[in-house]
Amino acid sequence: MQPETIAEGPFLRIANATWGLSQRYWRLVVVAMLALLHVAVFRGVADPWARALLLAHLGLLLLWQPFLRAEQRVSPVQGLILSLFAVAIMVWLDWWLLAFWVVVIAGLVGGKVYQHHARWQRLCYQVVLVYLLALLAIAILPEIAPRREIAAEIRNGAEYVLPLTFALIALLPAEPEPGDAPHMIDFFYSVFLMLLLVVVILGSFTLMTLTRSTYLGALTTTVFLTAGAVLLIGLAWNPRGAGGGLSVFFSRYLFSIGLPAEKWLHELTELLQTESKPERFLAEALAALQRLPAVAGMTWRTGDASGERGERTPHAVEFADGDFALTIYSRFRMNPALQWHLHLLAQLLGVFYVATVRETQQRQSNYLQAVHETGARTTHDIKNLLQSLNVLCSVAARDGYGDSAQMQALLRRQLPMVAQRLAETLERLQNPGPTSDVLVPARDWWEALARQHRGQGIDFVAPAVPTEARLPSALFDSVADNLIGNALAKRASEPGLRVSAVLESGGEGVLLRVCDSGSAVPAEIEANLLRAPVSSRGGLGIGLYQAARQANASGYRLVLETNRDGEVCFALRGPAA
Repeated sequence: MQPETIAEGPFLRIANATWGLSQRYWRLVVVAMLALLHVAVFRGVADPWARALLLAHLGLLLLWQPFLRAEQRVSPVQGLILSLFAVAIMVWLDWWLLAFWVVVIAGLVGGKVYQHHARWQRLCYQVVLVYLLALLAIAILPEIAPRREIAAEIRNGAEYVLPLTFALIALLPAEPEPGDAPHMIDFFYSVFLMLLLVVVILGSFTLMTLTRSTYLGALTTTVFLTAGAVLLIGLAWNPRGAGGGLSVFFSRYLFSIGLPAEKWLHELTELLQTESKPERFLAEALAALQRLPAVAGMTWRTGDASGERGERTPHAVEFADGDFALTIYSRFRMNPALQWHLHLLAQLLGVFYVATVRETQQRQSNYLQAVHETGARTTHDIKNLLQSLNVLCSVAARDGYGDSAQMQALLRRQLPMVAQRLAETLERLQNPGPTSDVLVPARDWWEALARQHRGQGIDFVAPAVPTEARLPSALFDSVADNLIGNALAKRASEPGLRVSAVLESGGEGVLLRVCDSGSAVPAEIEANLLRAPVSSRGGLGIGLYQAARQANASGYRLVLETNRDGEVCFALRGPAA
């Protein structure tokens, strides 16, 4: 085993060195490959040295070819194909095989021409392509034409003039290439160029036979006819100034798997609009997907469930997105177009399923948010009602005032209002969410508010409120209770504080303003006031935030109009109904 290892070392180093030099000086490899081909062609297929030169040419071609990397190990099947090709060259080499070989190389070179964005690299391959076409037309095709009519002077001149292209290839400026540039090839363009050359060759031979024309005349006529046909196909493929051409139909053929898929997409969009539960949506969509002719079965998995439909086959397409995973089994062998389409269908189904899940979660979140906001608002309303009841209790507890006529009148005014507010609060608690507000005359509402807070030292001013002005009672009750309650709580810590409330109605709408003569709102609280819950000593700090949200939902605005020591004013503005 050791001698074998020792022998393997030098061969491996030689192979690595050869590969490195071929990658660094790839143009010299191309020049050497073309030079060996040139000598072999002009020596003739009957010359034994031509066969040996073609074998060397094949070895250099293996270093240049764009299909396999030069450092990749050759598999047994690939080695067998190469051996058979080498044997064919040695045994059955003739002008037809040589013409076929040059056509194949020209197709490979043509497929690489437009894969290079570097200017000099593209020009280099264009020169190689021109050389191969000239070699084919001058040296090879006359040998297999119905009549050999090429002049000896032309052939001899080509033998010494064509090698000048080798010097041009070697002297073109070198440009750096990306790491995968040597292995890039447009396979479709290569095959198209090969078929085009075959058409030109066979067409010129047919024209020579039918019209008894010369080789150069038939070849020229065939080239122009083929060029005209290609030009017409190009114009029909992408006509200028028109809506579309053959490319549209060809693309539609490649990227469409027929009416069943389009029908499934239509059903999928309908399910998305009509079915709100993710589980039922997924079940219906999978059932419709299984009805496609190409689908034999599928397996799916979500966050908390999994399932299987139909039957499994060796041809599968997998898709996964988070908690959703889908595997589609095809009835037919996969080609790239079918695999791409099935993966796209699975991706669309996954996106729509995730959308239904998020819609359900958003709906639940909205409901919980409505419950939370309703609870917070209800808590604050109950707090205000308790404050009103505490005021009544404190008045009733005064000596000599419990059974007086004034106390009876106060209870008759306040208790029905407290009962009504409690009923509204209970209704909001039982039915969370937005509710329609009742419009009441602005003057009646203002008089009721003044009676409710009579005796609390609040100045109520309502200059010229029109009798026809109306306002939403629930909104104004909530905002007025919050603003007046906060002002009264502020008076407890700042004795002598004056509180005033103003109601105005005019062309710009209804305005409710509550002001106090206390200290200004601190700057750190003012930044978030009416925009988010803030810290509060006497409550949850959410009353003004809820009142502002309620005002915005009704088309009104609650703002801190003035904020300075001695004058703090909140204003509720909106349209008069």
